[in-house]
Amino acid sequence: MASLRAAAPVEAKAYSTFSSTVMTRTDGAVDVKTRELIAIGVALTTQCKACLASHVAAAKKAGATEQEVAETTFVAAALRAGAAYTHGFTAMKCYAEDH
Repeated sequence: MASLRAAAPVEAKAYSTFSSTVMTRTDGAVDVKTRELIAIGVALTTQCKACLASHVAAAKKAGATEQEVAETTFVAAALRAGAAYTHGFTAMKCYAEDH
């Protein structure tokens, strides 16, 4: 991480500021716990272990329960399965078009 920050310091600082603002904002319509649960769902679908570890810890700190994390897991799983299903429409179209 240090080498990435050193090689692109302006971008790294901008990303850090952006990410911190998005995840820790307390005056928005979406509370921090919900932001972290959303982040868990995204981390599950992108399969980012580092994101998953940090956002589960932050969600727990923000008051998320074990049940909320578990249910978030299944919401993410349903969305990922749904995406595969709808991409199947494209696969069938490609097959029909002899691609």
